[in-house]
Amino acid sequence: MQRRYFLHTLAPSLVWGGSLSCFSGAHAAAGVGDKTLVLGQSAPFSGPAEQLGVQYRLGAQLYFEQVNERGGVHGRRIELQHLDDGYEPERCAANTKKLLTQEVFALFGYIGTPTSLAALPLATEAKVPFFAPFTGAQALREPFNRYAIHIRASYFDETAAIVNLITSAGIKKIAVFHQNDAYGEAGLAGVRRAMQPLGLEPYAIGKVERNSVDVSAALEAIVSKRPEAIVQIGAYKACAAFVRQARQKGFVGNFYNVSFVGTQALLEELGAMAKGVIVSQVMPFPYTPVTELSKEYLTAVKANQGMQANYSSMEGYVAAKVFTEVLQRTGRNLSREGFIDALQNMSRLNLGGFPLEFGPNKHAGSKLVELTMLTEDGKVRR
Repeated sequence: MQRRYFLHTLAPSLVWGGSLSCFSGAHAAAGVGDKTLVLGQSAPFSGPAEQLGVQYRLGAQLYFEQVNERGGVHGRRIELQHLDDGYEPERCAANTKKLLTQEVFALFGYIGTPTSLAALPLATEAKVPFFAPFTGAQALREPFNRYAIHIRASYFDETAAIVNLITSAGIKKIAVFHQNDAYGEAGLAGVRRAMQPLGLEPYAIGKVERNSVDVSAALEAIVSKRPEAIVQIGAYKACAAFVRQARQKGFVGNFYNVSFVGTQALLEELGAMAKGVIVSQVMPFPYTPVTELSKEYLTAVKANQGMQANYSSMEGYVAAKVFTEVLQRTGRNLSREGFIDALQNMSRLNLGGFPLEFGPNKHAGSKLVELTMLTEDGKVRR
């Protein structure tokens, strides 16, 4: 995304100010005013993972702006305040405490496993909905938490699809390159889980620290073992660095990534070296109108000069759309508990080719996983 568009669209919400005047009244505790509903987001808007936060927010804001232009939901405009955590758990926890002090109605669109793990206990204690985090980690889904609401499929779902694809070709020497934190461990656990029924174990394992691109130790641990395929559980800059250097060392097999990597950002980092990189996806294809939802999203993107379609902003757009649907069903007399009750009563919802299902003990809406391939000419192929 062009930086000028990002700053033009998002910079006003970086400042806590007049937009929070809705908190001075009877609805202050719920973050709801007569004409405004305010959400809070902590995400990386700087550092090596910044495009994940930037793009997700752009997509969410794209949909919320459409809603606001139609008069909002039950007469309330939706405002999405955000704070930068740089993809660091400690900063995310501090941001979350600040947002809860400001009494936002819900926490929306947090980015990443380690950051979400730092924030969810705070949201749960405050009984504030934690809506649509950009992570598929099982630790955020089990045990069931009334205040945690997930739109996307899990990392277990994604890694199962990846391992099935690899092994169906007869490949058994599967290495794992992963981030050395809760996200990386969640992905590694998913790979192990998918391989176990096949009598397999990861052939080699290498680690990289969060927000680092120093992959030298991981290269030594993995490439020297001569694996046939490498699964990557990391963010786009570290994964791109690993791909480039592994190719230089002679690795000719395919790389497999889960969706959190940031498909478009990874593609742009790799350029022509993207050939042979596969990414699992948990959202409908955003580049062509293959579903009604994709068509709707692309129409909205094209109407915003400078914005580009990609999976990360599609996920933000979908999250905002689902959130708005729940608000509609909750009614004008809005409360946090009423919002969650309305979600649990939304047993079947089809967003134009993207089905979701919720229930009293089911807060993970989608199981969709598709596999895509990046190409050397800068495309994403289904």
